[in-house]
Amino acid sequence: MRETSPSAQSSFTGISAPPLTALFEQLTAGPGGLTSEEAQKRLIQFGANRLEERTRLGLLAAYLSRLRNPLVLVLAAAALVSATTGELASLVIITVILGLSITLDVVLEHRALTEASRLKEKVSLTARVLRDGQWSEQPAARLVPGDMIALSAGDLIPADCRLVQSRDLYVNEALLTGEAYPAEKQAGPDAGTGLLPKNTAFMGSSVLSGSAQALVVATGKRAELGRIAGALRKPPPDTAFDIGIRDFGRMLLRATLLLVLAALLINLAFHRPPLQSLLFSLALAVGLTPELLPMVISVTLAHGAVRLSRRDVIVKRLSAIHDLGAMDMLCSDKTGTLTEARISLARTVDLGGSAAPAALEAAVLNAHFETGLKSPIDAAILAETKPDLASWRKIDEAPFDFERRRVCVLVEGNGDRRLIVKGAPEDVLALCDTSLSGGMAMPLDDASRDRARAAIRSLENDGYRVLGVAQRRVGPECVSAAQEGATLSFLGLLAFTDPPKPGADTALAALKELGVTVKIVTGDGEMVTRHLCALLGIPVLGCLAGPELAGLSDDALLARLDQVSVFCRMTPPQKSRVIAALRRKGHVVGYLGDGINDAPSLHAADVGFSVDTAVDVAKEAASMILLRKDLAVIAEGVREGRRTYVNILKYIMMGTSSNFGNMFSMAGGALLLPFLPLLPIQILLNNLLYDLSETAIPLDRVEDAALARPRRWNIAHVRNFMMVLGPLSSLFDFITFALLLWLFASGETVFHTGWFMESMTTQILVIFVIRSARPWRNPPHPMLILSSLLALAAALALPYLPVGAWLGFTPLPAKIAGALLLVSLAYLASMYAARRWFFARHALF
Repeated sequence: MRETSPSAQSSFTGISAPPLTALFEQLTAGPGGLTSEEAQKRLIQFGANRLEERTRLGLLAAYLSRLRNPLVLVLAAAALVSATTGELASLVIITVILGLSITLDVVLEHRALTEASRLKEKVSLTARVLRDGQWSEQPAARLVPGDMIALSAGDLIPADCRLVQSRDLYVNEALLTGEAYPAEKQAGPDAGTGLLPKNTAFMGSSVLSGSAQALVVATGKRAELGRIAGALRKPPPDTAFDIGIRDFGRMLLRATLLLVLAALLINLAFHRPPLQSLLFSLALAVGLTPELLPMVISVTLAHGAVRLSRRDVIVKRLSAIHDLGAMDMLCSDKTGTLTEARISLARTVDLGGSAAPAALEAAVLNAHFETGLKSPIDAAILAETKPDLASWRKIDEAPFDFERRRVCVLVEGNGDRRLIVKGAPEDVLALCDTSLSGGMAMPLDDASRDRARAAIRSLENDGYRVLGVAQRRVGPECVSAAQEGATLSFLGLLAFTDPPKPGADTALAALKELGVTVKIVTGDGEMVTRHLCALLGIPVLGCLAGPELAGLSDDALLARLDQVSVFCRMTPPQKSRVIAALRRKGHVVGYLGDGINDAPSLHAADVGFSVDTAVDVAKEAASMILLRKDLAVIAEGVREGRRTYVNILKYIMMGTSSNFGNMFSMAGGALLLPFLPLLPIQILLNNLLYDLSETAIPLDRVEDAALARPRRWNIAHVRNFMMVLGPLSSLFDFITFALLLWLFASGETVFHTGWFMESMTTQILVIFVIRSARPWRNPPHPMLILSSLLALAAALALPYLPVGAWLGFTPLPAKIAGALLLVSLAYLASMYAARRWFFARHALF
C-alpha cells in the first residue's frame, strides 16, 4: 500500500476529488475488501482506529509514572535524607513503604483495570466490514485504510470514507460542520454544493437514514476529526469525583505542612539534634501521607465496575460509578423503559370515526420503503398485513427528523405515483387541505380540523400512541419527496398500544426509596404519557410540552422544573436543555436512552445510560451500558455507586481521624516531652503496618442504610470529622503519655515501645468502630478482619522479637501492657460514642 501523508489523508479534497479507481489504486485495495492478513499488517502500520491511543504502560513505566505523585515524592525525599545521613533502618523502612505503596497501586490497579477493560470491550463499537470476501462484524478500532464497510441508519461512521455505493443516505455532520440538518450523501463525483463533499462520510458523523458501502481512507488521528481533536484537544472537565479527591488532597497537604513545620521548629527551639529533628519531621509527613489512597480509589472503582457487570451494567468511565452514587434525578423516555416496546396496531380511524383502510395501506407503503432507522411502530404497521409490493418502487424519500417529526416517501406502482407522509398527527394535519372520510374526499375546514384534534385527544386519553397518515397523488414530473407541501389529503389516524413493562412500578418504587426522582422526558404526547403514569402509579406534578418550553427563557425554565415531572413532545435539543437546567439546579442527573435522538441528552447528563442493542451514536455517548433495558438494573447500579463511594470514604476517614490524631500527638509531644515521642524509624514502621491493615477496605461491606440516599463529596463534613475525632484520638495519646511518664516513670525506650503498641492498637482497631453507622449489625468483610488482625499481631509482637531492639523497642512489663490495654478499650468506646454523636448531626454515610 502507498502510504499518504496524514495531511493529505485528512483533507476533504484528498478523499473526494480523485476518481474512485485512482483511490483504490492509491490504497492498494478494491471493492472486494482486504484479506485478514493484509488488514493485520495495516493495523500494525497505522495503529488502532482511535483518536487517542490507549496503550497500557509497561511495568517499569507504570512504576516511574507514580513518582510524579506528590505523596510518593515525600517518601522519596525521606529515603534520600536517610541514605545520606547513614540512617540505615529508616532507609529500609521508607523503601519498603515506598515499594509497597507503588507495587500495590500498580499491581492491583492493573488487575482491576484489565478486568474493567475486558468488560468494556463487550460493548465496544463495531463495524460491518468486508474481509476475505465475507461481511462480518469487527471492532471499529481494528479498521484500516483500504477496508470496505457497510453503513446503515443508526451507525456512527467509524472512519473517513469515500462512498462506493449509496441509497437515500442522509448523515448528521453537526460534529464537523455545526449544521444540525441532515446532509444528503451520494456515491460518484462530488457535486461540491454542501459544507462537506457529498461523496464522503467522515468519522464522528452518524447515519440518519439510507444505506451505503464505503472505502475507508483515513483512520484514527489521520482522520479529519482526529486532526481537529489534536489541534483543539483540551483536558476533559473535572467530574464531581475528581473535584472531591483534589479538595481532600489540598486539605491534607495544608494540615501536613502545618504539623511538620511546627514539629521541626519546636525541636530546633529545644536544641535537639538538627538531623534527628529533620528526620522526625519527615517521618511525620510520611505518617500523614495516605500512600494507599490512589490504590484504594482505583481498586474500589474497578471492583465496583466488576460488581456492576454482574448486575448487567458495563461501565465505560470508572469515575461515573461515583456520579451514579450521587445521582438524585433520572430522566428517561417511556418507550422500552416504562413500557415493553412491544407495540401493536390497535385501531385505524378516519375523521368520520370509521375504520381507515386507506390510511393503513399508505402507512404500509411508507414503512416498507422508509430507509431510516426502523422503529417498533414501523414493525407494527408491517405486521398488520402482507401486501404484494413487488409492483411498487420508491423514487425518493425525505427522511424522518426530530424537527419535522414525519417521514415522506415518493412511490410509484400500477401507474400511480404518490407522496405518502406519516408522522406526528398534528404536524401531518397541518399539511392537509382535504380529508378522506368514508371513501370520499372532503375539504378540511375548521370544523373538520377540530374533529381531528378531538379524535387525537380521545385516543391519547385512552393510552394510545397516535400517528397521522396523509398522501397526494402526483404526476411523473414530481421526483422529490421534499415537495410534500401543504396540499395533502388526510387519510386517518393509526392508534398503537404499548403496555407497561412488568415490574416497572416496583423499579420506580425502588428508585424512590433510594432518593432518586424519575422525570419522564419523551417525544410522545401529554395524554398518552399521563395515561401510562396512571397505570404505573407515577404522580404527575405537572406537564411541560415542547412548544411551551420553546417559549421559556432559561430562568423561567429553572423556575418551572420543580413543578414538572413529565416533559412531553420534546425534540432532542429540548431534552438536552431540560437536563442542563436540572444540573444548574444542583442535581446530579442521569439519562437513559438508546436512539439517535438521545445522543445529545446522554452527553449532557452526569451519567448517560444506554443499552447494548442501542444505535452506535447512543452507545458511544453513554458512560454506562445496560445489558437489560430495565430501571431495576439502574437501581442496582445506584446502590453499587454508593457502595464504592462509602468504601473510599472509609479510608479517607481513617486518614483524617486516628492517623491525623496520632501525628498531631507526636508533634505536640515534641513540645512536652524531654525526648521524641517516637523515633523516626518507629513512625515509619507505624505507617507501614497501618497501611497493610487497610488494604482490604475496597472489599468491605456497606450497610443498606448507607445506600439509601445520594452520595456526594462534602469536604466540609470530612474536615469536621477530622476536627472532632482527631483531637479525641490525641487526648488518649496524651493520657498514655501521662501514664507512661508519671505513673510508671518509664524511660525513653519503654515510652517508645508503650506508645507504639497503644498507637497501633487504637489506629488499626478503630476502623471497626467508624466503618459503619451500626458496626454491630453490619459485620466487616473477612479480608478486612484478616488484614487488620495480622497487622496488629505483627505490631504487638515486634518488641518481643530479636529485631525489636534494632528498632528501638523493649518488652513491656505486664502492668504497663495491661494499663495500655485499658486505655485502648476506653479510646475505642469513646470513639464509638463520638462517632454516633457526629453521625447524628453529619451523616457521612
